[in-house]
Amino acid sequence: MQGDRIHWIEPSFGLGYIPISAPIIPHIFIYSKVMNIRNKYAIYDMKKIFLLLMISLLFSSKVLSGRDDLTEYVNPFIGTGGHGHTFPGPTLPFGMMQLSPDTRLEGWDGCSGYHYSDSVVYGFTHTHLSGTGCSDYGDILLMPTNKVVFNNGADGNIGYCSKFSHKNETASPGYYSVMLEDSKIKVELTTTPRCGIHRYTYPENAGQVVILDLEHRDRLLDCEINKISDTEITGLRRSRAWANDQRLFFYIKFSKPIINTEYYKPEGAEKNTKAAFTFDKESAELNVYIAISPVSAAGAKANYQAEIHGKTFADVRENARKIWNSQLRKIEIETKIREEKEVFYTALYHSVLAPNLYQDVDGSYRGIDLKIYKNSDFNYYTVFSLWDTYRASHPLFTIIEQERTNDFIKTLIAKYNEGGIMPIWDLSACYTGCMIGYHGVSVISDAYIKGIRDYDANEAFKAMKHSAMQDHLGLKGYKEFGYIPMEEESESVSKTLEYAYDDWTIAQIAKELNNKTDYQRFVKRAQNYKNILDPDTKFMRARYRNTWFSPFDPYEVNFNYTEANSWQYSFYVPQDISGFIGLIGGKDVMEKQLDALFSANEETSGRHQSDISGLIGQYAHGNEPSHHIAYLYNFINKPHKTQKLVRQICTELYNNSPDGISGNEDCGQMSAWYIFSAIGFYPVTPGSDEYVIGAPQVSSAVINLESGKTFRINAKNLSENNLYIESVKLNGKDYPYSFIKHGDIMKGGKLEFSMTNKPTYWGSHDDNIPSTSIDDYQIVPPSFVKTGELSFRDSTLVSLGNIDDNVKTYYSLNNSEYKDYSVPFYISDDADLKVYSQKGNEKSPVLETTFRKIDPNLSIKLETQYANQYNAGGDNALIDGIKGSNDFKTNVWQGYENKDLDATVDLGSVREITTISTGFLSDQRSWIMYPTEVEYFISADGKEFKKLASEKIELIERNSAETKEITKNFSPRNARYVKVIAKCRGALPEWHIGHGPDGFAWIFADEITIK
Repeated sequence: MQGDRIHWIEPSFGLGYIPISAPIIPHIFIYSKVMNIRNKYAIYDMKKIFLLLMISLLFSSKVLSGRDDLTEYVNPFIGTGGHGHTFPGPTLPFGMMQLSPDTRLEGWDGCSGYHYSDSVVYGFTHTHLSGTGCSDYGDILLMPTNKVVFNNGADGNIGYCSKFSHKNETASPGYYSVMLEDSKIKVELTTTPRCGIHRYTYPENAGQVVILDLEHRDRLLDCEINKISDTEITGLRRSRAWANDQRLFFYIKFSKPIINTEYYKPEGAEKNTKAAFTFDKESAELNVYIAISPVSAAGAKANYQAEIHGKTFADVRENARKIWNSQLRKIEIETKIREEKEVFYTALYHSVLAPNLYQDVDGSYRGIDLKIYKNSDFNYYTVFSLWDTYRASHPLFTIIEQERTNDFIKTLIAKYNEGGIMPIWDLSACYTGCMIGYHGVSVISDAYIKGIRDYDANEAFKAMKHSAMQDHLGLKGYKEFGYIPMEEESESVSKTLEYAYDDWTIAQIAKELNNKTDYQRFVKRAQNYKNILDPDTKFMRARYRNTWFSPFDPYEVNFNYTEANSWQYSFYVPQDISGFIGLIGGKDVMEKQLDALFSANEETSGRHQSDISGLIGQYAHGNEPSHHIAYLYNFINKPHKTQKLVRQICTELYNNSPDGISGNEDCGQMSAWYIFSAIGFYPVTPGSDEYVIGAPQVSSAVINLESGKTFRINAKNLSENNLYIESVKLNGKDYPYSFIKHGDIMKGGKLEFSMTNKPTYWGSHDDNIPSTSIDDYQIVPPSFVKTGELSFRDSTLVSLGNIDDNVKTYYSLNNSEYKDYSVPFYISDDADLKVYSQKGNEKSPVLETTFRKIDPNLSIKLETQYANQYNAGGDNALIDGIKGSNDFKTNVWQGYENKDLDATVDLGSVREITTISTGFLSDQRSWIMYPTEVEYFISADGKEFKKLASEKIELIERNSAETKEITKNFSPRNARYVKVIAKCRGALPEWHIGHGPDGFAWIFADEITIK
C-alpha cells in the first residue's frame, strides 16, 4: 500500500468499478512517492487503456455496478509511521476486536504495537489502541511458526518472531496479510465485531506450529490456558499497564486437530503462560477462529457461535468489506485529486475505530467497577479518549452516528452509576486517571443541544454535575478561587480553561432543564478563564501565590500547561470567544495575536514534548489544544484567513504515507478534524448548535443521514488556486453567514460554494459572523499581585491589578481592616496579604499571598542554572524559608536536569554554625532522583573552601514520590560562606523506563538551612 502504489482504474464513462477479481486489469495509474508530487499519475496511451478495459470487462466474472468500492481508498498504513500510533490490522467500526501484527514491544512509538519503520513481527494480537499516547492492549498473541519455541526473539536469540517486508504486506478495511520471511508462512487476518480469523498458509512439508503467548507486552497478573478438545482452547489474560486490571477471556477454534501440545511455565510461576500447538502437514492451510469477551470464556464462545461459526475466511472478509463500505458511504465525496480521496476515506475509517464495543452478544459486560452487568437496551463501550475526541470526533458522531451517540451517552451514565463518577479516559473497565477536564459533559451537552435525547436527561445531568463538584485534580481550588493556583495543582492553566468550558456545557443543559440555580452557578464558573488571562501580555498564565508565574516565556513548555505552552492554550475559550476578544482589547488585537501565533518561531523552549508537532508558527496541529484556532478568524470578520489556513493544514499536514498524520491519531480526533475541514466546516464550540465554516477542500460531499435524508455540499470552481469563498447558497438562497446550524444539516438540503482565487468579503459583516458569548451573571475577577517580590531583603513595592478596569480592589495586611487600593504600597516585614475585588454588589473570592523577609545579610550564588520551568520563584528560592511537598509540579522545588547543584550561601559575616541541611525530592516516575552524593563546604573568604561533611545516597527503585533532608550536625565552626554541591546521577539506570541516549536524571532541591 506504500511506496509505488498501484491503483485499479476508475472508469469515468459509466462502466462501473472493476474489481480486483477481474482477470486482466492493467496497472493504469501508478502513484509514486518518489516523484514527490501530488496527484500525478502516469497515464498510458488512452487507446491501449480502452482496449485493455474492454478485454478485462469481457473476461470478468462480475463487475460491481453503480458505486465505487470505497474501501479501495482506505490506506490503514497512514499513521503507522512518525508519531501517528495507528495499527494496520483488520477491525470493524467501533469493534471490540482489533486484530493486528505487533512489531514493537515498548516505547512511545510502540503504543499501538506496530510501527512502519520496523522489520520484525513478534506475533498477532487481538486488541489494539488507535493513535493513543499511552501504551496498552496487545492481548492474546498468536504466532505461526515451523517449530516449537517459546522465546519471542526480542533478546536477540532465536525466537518465534520473524522478519517481514512491506513488499509482502497488504492492508485494507477488514483484511490484512503478510508473508513471514523466516518461516515462509503467509498470514491473513479478518474480523467480525467480537471475533477474528487467522488463515495461515504454511510452505509444503514444513512444520505447522502455533504459539499462544499470554506474557506478551504488559505485566501479566493472571492467566489460564485450557484445552477443552483437540480443536478448542479457552482462557483468560489478566494484565496491568495503562489499565491497572484488564481482564480478557478468549475462545480459540482450530480448523484441524492439534496433534501435540507443549506448555511453558516461567520459573516460580503457578500457571502456564504460553502454549505451542502442533498440527499435521497434510494440508498447507490452517484457519484459527478466535473470539474474545470481557466477561467469561463462555461469553467468548457464545460470541464465536453468533458471529463466525460456520463461516469461511472469505465469508467474513467479504462481510467486513460490505460493512466498511456501508460505513464509509455515510459521507460520499468527489475530488479530482486521488490522494485527497484516500486521505479523506482513511480519516473516515480511523474516526470510527473508537470507542470500542465492550459487551458480549447476550448483553453482558464488565462495568467500570469490574462487576458483571447485563442489558439489552444499548451497546456498552470503552476507550473514551475524551480530552481528544470531544472536540471533533463526537460532534461528527452527532451527524453520522446519532443512534450510537445515544449509546455512548447511556454508557457514560452507566459508568457513573457503576463507578461513582464519569470517566475522563476509561480503558477496559478501568479508570486510567489520564488527561484533564471532565469532557464527558461536553459529549452529553453537545448531543442534547442537537436534539439527540434517547436517554434520561435528568440522570445525565446528575452525572455531569457530579463530575464538576469534586475536590480532586485542582477542583477544590478552582471552586474556591475561580482558578487553580499553580502551587496547588500541576497543569493549572490548562485545567482551569478546560474546566471552565466544561462548566459552560453543564450550564447549557441546566438552562434547557429550567434549573436556574445550577445554570447561574455553572455559567459563572464558565467565566473562570478570565482569572488567568494576563491583561498586559494577553496570554493565559499560571498564578503562583496570586502573582503571575515568572519569568514568563509563551514558548516554554512546562507543567502549567497540558502538552502545550501558553501560545497554544491562550486562545482556548470556545464558550465565550466574543467576551475573550473584548477582554484582550477587541478584534484588531485578536487579529494581531492570531497572526503572531501563526507566524511565530516554530521552536519551543522548556521541556521536550513530543506531542507538540505539526507546527505552523506556534500553532501545533499535532495536538488537540490548537485544533479550533484556525477558525477563530471568522469571529473577527476575517474568514478568508481561516480559509487559507484550512487549505494549508489539509494539504501540508495530512498525506497518504505512513507518517501522513502530524501527531498521534488520538482515537479519531485528528481524522475527524480533517473530515469536517474537508467538507467545509468545524465544531469550534461543542455544546452549541453551530459549526464555523472554513472552506471545502473537495468538490462535492454528500452526507447520508440516518433519517434517510441527504445533505449535499458542492464547491464550484474549486482548485489549487481557488481556495477562497466568493459566495454561498443554502438550498438555492444566498447564504451570507460564516457558520451553519446543525438543524440545517439534519433537515437535509444543499450547501453550494463558489470559489475564487482572491480573498473576498463574504461572511465578514458583523451580522454574519459566528459568536459565542456569556452574557448572564458576569463574575468579578479577583485582583492579582502585579509587582512585588515574595521573598525580599529590605522591602518590596506591591502593586495590584485586575483584568477589569471597572472593579474596585480591597486589601488587608496581617488581618487588618480592608483598604481601598489606589496606589502601590511597600511591605518591609513578613506579611500576609489578602485581596478581593468588587463591582456593584458582586464580590470576587478572597486571595492570599504570603511575603517573607529574608535575612538582609543572607544571599545565595548559584554556580549552575536551574530550569526556568522549575524555578520555585527565582534565585532566592533555596533560602526563602518555604519548603516543597511531594508534588514537584507546584513550583516550590528548584529543578536541575543532568547537572549538579552548586550553590554558595553568603551569611553576610562570619558566624558560628553547627548544622547544614538541604531538602531533596525523589519522584522516579518523573525522572527525578536523589543526588548520588551531597557535599558541604565552608569558607571564611569565599575563595578557599574546606570540605566539612558529605553523604552518599544509594539508589533504590521506588514507585512513589518522597522527600529527604540531608542534615549534618557538627561541633561549632566559624564561617561566612557555605557551599552545597549535590551530584546528579546523569544517565537514567537501565531499569528505568526513560533509559536511553536522551534519558537523564533531574535533581530537585529546596531550602538550604544553616544554623
